[in-house]
Amino acid sequence: MSRAAAVVPSVALTRTASLHRQRRRFLTLCLAPSLAVLMLVTLVPMIYLVATSFTPLNLTNPATAWNFRQPMANYTLLLRDTRFHNSLWVQAKLSFWTVGLQLLIGVGFALLLNLRSGLLRALRTVFLIPMVLPPIVVAIIWKVLYTPDISPVYWALQALGWNVPALITDPTWALPAIIAADTWEWFPLTMLMVLAALQTMPDELLDAARVDGARHWQTTLYVVLPYIRGTLMVAGLFRLIDSIKAFPLIYLLTDGGPGSVTEVTNYYAFEQAFNFSYLGYSSAITVVLVAATLVLSWVIVRLTGWGGTE
Repeated sequence: MSRAAAVVPSVALTRTASLHRQRRRFLTLCLAPSLAVLMLVTLVPMIYLVATSFTPLNLTNPATAWNFRQPMANYTLLLRDTRFHNSLWVQAKLSFWTVGLQLLIGVGFALLLNLRSGLLRALRTVFLIPMVLPPIVVAIIWKVLYTPDISPVYWALQALGWNVPALITDPTWALPAIIAADTWEWFPLTMLMVLAALQTMPDELLDAARVDGARHWQTTLYVVLPYIRGTLMVAGLFRLIDSIKAFPLIYLLTDGGPGSVTEVTNYYAFEQAFNFSYLGYSSAITVVLVAATLVLSWVIVRLTGWGGTE
């Protein structure tokens, strides 16, 4: 009997392992087409981008497409390109202020909309309007608002006796104007993510804090914000990556100007590729930008300790 009793668990384990292998094989076969398509539309263009960055590809000279005689020439030129360095600094300022403001405003509105109020619940959809509009439409809206001759905002300010310069043509205010427009467009995304996290928060945590005598701001600071820290990290990373792709606003509002005040790195890469046909140099700029984004995201995750053990 003891030998038979020992055989039964062994057979059960063997059958379970077989079922796991079959399930894994089935899932692999189901995912294979999607993974193949994903690899085709992501890895292949990325590999081609990196390969092109090692060539002096110029659309006016197609023979340069596979010229690898000086593979580091583009990257060497980047080290001496002051305009590229300025674009990195402009990009850093744009990303810092847009991500910071979107997190701050998004958390504020999420805390407000999380209150038990029928009116506030009805207003949630209104706050999502900027995010669901096409970026080109958002750019046109702000183009109208920033044009003194047709802007109702400028008319109102002039009626009050305030002479405000044309923001998108003023070197001092052009970048803040882009920051304001981008923040208005994308803070609803942060708000929506934080609001979803707040609605999953157990009431017991808040009740315990109130029993201990914590005030509302103390509850928010020491209970609510630590609870949604992971959500804030995800929202911040999403917005950081998207801020590096802030192209439509800059293209329509300032065209990188005045001068190079709003010329971010991806816009500089666009100009090199499509205005001057230097696709090899533009590819090198893009590779550096992607690598810097990945490294910065990794550093932020490591510094904040997100995903680690408490």
